[in-house]
Amino acid sequence: MYPAPSVIVFTTLSGLGFGLLFWLGIGLPDVRGWTAFAFFVIAYLLAVGGLISSTFHLGHPERALKAFTQWRSSWLSREGWAAVTALVAMGVFGTGLVFLDERWSVMGWIGAVLSLGTVYTTSMIYGQMKTIPRWRTPLTSALYLAIALAGGALLAGQVTFALILLPVAAVVQVLWWRHGDGALAASGTNLATATRLAKDGATVRAFEPPHTGTNYLLREFVHVIGRKHAQKLRLFALGAGYVLPVVLLLLPFAHLFALLAVVSHLAGVATSRWLFFAEAEHVVGLYYGKRDA
Repeated sequence: MYPAPSVIVFTTLSGLGFGLLFWLGIGLPDVRGWTAFAFFVIAYLLAVGGLISSTFHLGHPERALKAFTQWRSSWLSREGWAAVTALVAMGVFGTGLVFLDERWSVMGWIGAVLSLGTVYTTSMIYGQMKTIPRWRTPLTSALYLAIALAGGALLAGQVTFALILLPVAAVVQVLWWRHGDGALAASGTNLATATRLAKDGATVRAFEPPHTGTNYLLREFVHVIGRKHAQKLRLFALGAGYVLPVVLLLLPFAHLFALLAVVSHLAGVATSRWLFFAEAEHVVGLYYGKRDA
């Protein structure tokens, strides 16, 4: 898949934003007044900014509101509804903390659950796609949720939870990569099964490319990244996204190193998100001889 910058920004920032809203919803940290206001501003800028950036990848952004009508069948629509309800619930909860010095715990927990629900619906947009075997696994949702919780804990200043959740997210990330590397082959999808031309064990191959030049399918669904290049980026994503933040959190001068940990984590997650799309083998690539399965 073509790793569109708008989608990378969306999945990176919105996950962190809703992750932070989750921790605020359950009362960690226990803040009120202007301190609470600052936390909510950061969370909303990340969550809403990420959602807005996703519209730039649409062919007709002005039609984005129509997605809300397809909630029965579309995970994109469900994501929209989950995001709106989460933001409204957390807005009500935040109003009590900031302006009334009141903690409406029930509303906070509702907002927290809806925030995680939003992250889950985002993951299922990709996790339900049969045409990309690498994504079609419960590990996709587990990865999105683990990163949101770990990153949210980091932003919320919950060092103890962050020190636990960052390694957990790293393990899920590695498991997701290991599963994904063999997912296309394990799916059994190839040119022969797609065309149903194979008989008696015969090998099916394309006589000529379907097109003499590039086209929409090649631009959007057939992005090929070198294995060595991908391995280097994976190491960077692991190091910057999970290992370095843990090391920084264990050092003295907590505030300075906590800020660096957040920046490092953000860079690592953005890299892993780039790989999430760049390494996704859409089966349409089989017709162009771009995939081996």
